Amino acid sequence: MKAAPSTAWKADPSLDPLGVTARECLDSPDHADSTPIAVLFDVTGSMGQVPQIMQQKLGKLHGLLQRKGYVTDPQLMFGGIGDADSDRVPLQVGQFESDNRMDEQLRTIFLEGNGGGQKSESYELAAYFVARHVVTDAWRKRGRKGYLFIIGDELNKPRLEARHVRRIIGDDLPEDVDPASVYRELSRRWHVYFVLPRQSSYYDDPQIAEHWQEILGQNFLKLDDPGAVCELIATTIGLEERVVDLEQAMVDLAEVGSHAESGSVGRALVRVGAARGAVATLPALPGLDGPDDVTLN
Repeated sequence: MKAAPSTAWKADPSLDPLGVTARECLDSPDHADSTPIAVLFDVTGSMGQVPQIMQQKLGKLHGLLQRKGYVTDPQLMFGGIGDADSDRVPLQVGQFESDNRMDEQLRTIFLEGNGGGQKSESYELAAYFVARHVVTDAWRKRGRKGYLFIIGDELNKPRLEARHVRRIIGDDLPEDVDPASVYRELSRRWHVYFVLPRQSSYYDDPQIAEHWQEILGQNFLKLDDPGAVCELIATTIGLEERVVDLEQAMVDLAEVGSHAESGSVGRALVRVGAARGAVATLPALPGLDGPDDVTLN
């Protein structure tokens, strides 16, 4: 991946998380039963050309979800993840959209192409933002979890550092936090998946698989064709919502013309199937209030 000139190394204001009280996924007269879906992908150098593929492909996700009816009123938020230790733009988080503004959001994500070279990126920082700075009517009104897909190829940092949270997001944490605690907190309100795509540097590294399986269990997915990302996300949501089983999902993909992608999706989800387990409610992060307790202006 070729990085942009250093003079352009900054997040677009619409994607900058610093000082953001909350990104909101809210109901409206036209979308009365909103479903929040967030897709954040690693934009560092180890991902090769995958970030460009994400920018090209993810724009069709909303239409695919609507055509198959796997969820009601999907609203999508996209973003980019880098390395808080080394990158100038370590986190970018957009808005929830359900129209062509999604395409603009994708185009605006800055592909820095850097990273720290330590086989870890700041996924835990992105997880923290979603856990603490996203408000959804799906949860507040209906007790329904949203969907978060993190696409990357490396480990979390050993800890979520308070100094990074302060500098990049603006929250004043009293101490560093174990990343596992962040994901436990996140899983109270979100179905969380980590997708490891082929063409990235660590696709075949067993340490990566072990790391993410320990955190997310069967919600760690390997995708051998990154171009099938929309089909994978849509099918995963259909399985989680229990509106389709894997066999029927493959038929559905064929019906929308995704014949080539269906094989990759089937291989990625063969361990998951249609049976989903409940996630226990776990204690909040130390010293923090949840986003649903925030009074928005």
